[in-house]
Order: sequence, then structure tokens, then C-alpha cells
Amino acid sequence: MKLNFPCLAVTAGLAAVLVLPASAGTTTWQIDPQHSSAQFAVTHLMISTVRGEFHGLKGTLSLDDKDITKSTVEVTIDANSVDTREPNRDAHLKSPDFFDVAKYPTLTFKSTKVEQVSAGQLKVTGDLTIHGVTKQVVLNVEGPKTPIKDPMGMQRTAVSATTKINRQDFGVSWNKTLDSGGVVVSDDVNITLDVEMIIPPAGK
Repeated sequence: MKLNFPCLAVTAGLAAVLVLPASAGTTTWQIDPQHSSAQFAVTHLMISTVRGEFHGLKGTLSLDDKDITKSTVEVTIDANSVDTREPNRDAHLKSPDFFDVAKYPTLTFKSTKVEQVSAGQLKVTGDLTIHGVTKQVVLNVEGPKTPIKDPMGMQRTAVSATTKINRQDFGVSWNKTLDSGGVVVSDDVNITLDVEMIIPPAGK
């Protein structure tokens, strides 16, 4: 039996199947999936917030060292990695009612514009693809943070980002009407991305 308790997400993120070629004045950062996640939140039964996340982030940030607005990011998220801490609900989210992971195994984001809002604040516009549907979204980004060297000598930086989407825009439309006139799951989905990145070792 399917659990009437789903959500959507992404969100939006950072992960790519393609590694962007670095050019002069450009630093290529690779997402560290072990220290990154895409969280989402929806309203359940019109009264409470239910949260979940995706663990399977991959991708790159091609950072222009002189002009951050010329930077680009690509992201791929493994739809099968959705986790709401409830196996039955996760199975429902993976079904054709929601992400239909057998047909659409990934969610992707590819930037089209980067704008500097203020020091440490960016607006990143890009194409988000969920359930085979691509729509433009805007990420409000904090970072990138000043790079540091970890105990293994690896350079690391991080960004955080937020956005909101309507799942109906992506063809994820399952719902049920309550006797009170409300619905089981909200259409609005709040997305939060916490992404840590490294400079890949030479030859990687």
C-alpha cells in the first residue's frame, strides 16, 4: 500500500556528469558527495512540514577567478537517493506517482547566468530538470567560502543555496483531497543545498 506522504525536491544543486574544461583564470571544483546534500521541505496535510534529502550529488563548479559572473555550475542528483527516513514513503516517491526513478533516474541543474548580489551573495539562474521536465529556477547562493586546506592537504570550499519550486510545473502532480477541502501534500517545495567541493587531484 502506498503511503500518502510524499514530497519533491531538489532542488537544485550542483552536480554534473560532465567535467567542465578549465581555462586560464578558471578553477574547477568538484562536489564532494560525502559532505553535500540537497534537502527539501513540503507541507503535509496543510498543518506540518515534512523534510527529506537527496544524498547522491555529483558535479562541478567552474569558477572564474577574476570575474565570478563568468563562472558556471552543473549538477546531477541521483533520484534513487531520496531519503525521508520512512521506507514506505521513499518507495512512493520513487514510483511513477512522483519521481518515476525507473524512467527518470536523475535530477539535473545547469547554470545559465551568475550574478553578484553583494559580497558572498550570488544569484544563480539555471535550467532545472525533474521528471523529464526542464524549467528555469533561481538559486540564492551564499559563498563560495574562502578555500581552506583539509588535514589531507586537499583544498576545499563550500556554498549554500535556497530556492522554491512548484512541483506541478515539473509534472509531479500526485495528490489527494482532504474532507476539509485541503490536500495531502503542498505544491510548493522549499529547497536547501549544502555543498562542499574540492579541487580534484591531478589526473583525476
